[in-house]
Amino acid sequence: MTINGDAKAARTYDAIVIGSGISGGWAAKELCEKGLKTLVLERGRDVRHIVDYPTATLNPWDFPHRNRMPEAFDQENPIATKCYALDEATQQFFVKDAEHPYVQEKPFDWIRGYQVGGKSLIWARQTQRWSRFDFEANARDGAAIDWPVRYADIAPWYSHVEKFVGISGNKDGLETLPDGEFLKPWELNCVEKHIQKRVAENYKDRHVIIGRCAHLTEPKQIHYDQGRAQCQARHLCYRGCPYGGYFSSNSSTIPWAAKTEKLTLRPDSIVHSIIYDDAKGKATGVRVIDAHTKEMSEYYARIIFVNAACLNTNLILLNSISRRFPNGLGNDNGLLGRYVAFHNYRGNIVADYEGFADGYFYGRRPTTAFMPNFRNVDRQETDFQRGYMVAFSASRGNWQRGAGQEGFGAEFKDKLSDPGAWHVFMMMQAETVPRYENHVRLSTDHKDPWGIPQLVTSIGYTDNDVKVMNDFLTQGAEMLEKSGCINIRPYDDHRNPGLDIHEMGGVRMGRDPKTSLINAHNQLHAVKNVFVTDGAAMTSTGTQNPSLTFMALTARATNYAVGEMKKKNL
Repeated sequence: MTINGDAKAARTYDAIVIGSGISGGWAAKELCEKGLKTLVLERGRDVRHIVDYPTATLNPWDFPHRNRMPEAFDQENPIATKCYALDEATQQFFVKDAEHPYVQEKPFDWIRGYQVGGKSLIWARQTQRWSRFDFEANARDGAAIDWPVRYADIAPWYSHVEKFVGISGNKDGLETLPDGEFLKPWELNCVEKHIQKRVAENYKDRHVIIGRCAHLTEPKQIHYDQGRAQCQARHLCYRGCPYGGYFSSNSSTIPWAAKTEKLTLRPDSIVHSIIYDDAKGKATGVRVIDAHTKEMSEYYARIIFVNAACLNTNLILLNSISRRFPNGLGNDNGLLGRYVAFHNYRGNIVADYEGFADGYFYGRRPTTAFMPNFRNVDRQETDFQRGYMVAFSASRGNWQRGAGQEGFGAEFKDKLSDPGAWHVFMMMQAETVPRYENHVRLSTDHKDPWGIPQLVTSIGYTDNDVKVMNDFLTQGAEMLEKSGCINIRPYDDHRNPGLDIHEMGGVRMGRDPKTSLINAHNQLHAVKNVFVTDGAAMTSTGTQNPSLTFMALTARATNYAVGEMKKKNL
């Protein structure tokens, strides 16, 4: 491709950000705030806050299928339809199976959201800091490689992000789950408080807390300045929140970046690859395919942030080949796409609780009770590596107690509105240990609709993952039994990897270029002006929800990158 000087100047920016999701939105905000003319490339369509949430205020009876997807949709989308958040009100924010095909060498359910805002419109919004134990775990037990950063390095950036995002939580004083900059917490209900009390009485190393989530319970001025308002506890979040009650790129970081007048947002722009200049020894721009016309164009910048979400970030870098990097950008050690890990959600437990017949709860709280990891925290204690976080909630069956029964009039209505018994649902969020064998690569035989090689996923569980799950099933059932629950039913749901939607790795951080792709500042070791700050950068997974760490790493890396640009090192 040959572009004349004027045309190239019009396509040249200080920074390019690939992706507009949680980490991409943060990269855009930070770069624009620091004065950089920034281009954000999003492969999906434009979605504007409020105006492009078509189902946000609809009632169940407003949907043709009462908010359930037709059987034909499920048959055509066996992967996407597995996601708990996909229904008739939210399906416009999910990638359908045929839209972006990939090759499953091992079963892997890849859930994606291609639009401005990415999956920040449909995430579960749970936000926990990592502890020092998480950043030190690899060095302690020898699994994977040592993180090049520690909690002390990231803590200030956690605070920076939390204040802007708005995190509801309680100051719990736990070393395993550090406190942050919190808004008013949500409350546990009476049965959850009962379980909390019983767990505290029976276990010294286990602590039940209210979940920390990216919802505005008591907005601060910084949140009003973003145009956001208090969470209404509607639990319709996956439709897009017209109040901005939860954090998304659409309601927060993207508009904030736009206010600087430094942002150019280009949706429907599928990044083909990053351009590497052999003579200059650095990346100079990106190749972009128009999602509709399939025409290719190029854009240029001094620095590039790759935030396309973990697997797509791996795909872009693998497809960025040159004389210098025939196996993918920065891939001197052959590890690009390797050591992909995820969270293991297979273990679940349901139970009943008799009692608290006069107790209920108000609203649709957007979080649950959580219990930080208590296995192998500071030393190896079990026959499996790492551990798991526990989440659980208690609720009463209501509004459906009389469903399917015959009747009419006041008595029938009373049956429908009379709360049923209490039920408890408990789940695990377990760490998986990164393995060389768990990887993604480019297909040599199959291409997507835009002519880009399809991604091959070769990611599976290990015996260690099964051991972790079995320990949770045993310990969780024991905790519920000691809390007075009955009819305790543990089970393995046998879900495929990927359905956790927490894929991480492939472009992992590290100190040594021989064993990692990026350094402590999220720079590619071999291409200093390219940064990776989404899930692909993770060296291990921890047991916490990862999005807060992605945001903190992004803010930290952008600060470093701008500093290096000012020093003329980039």
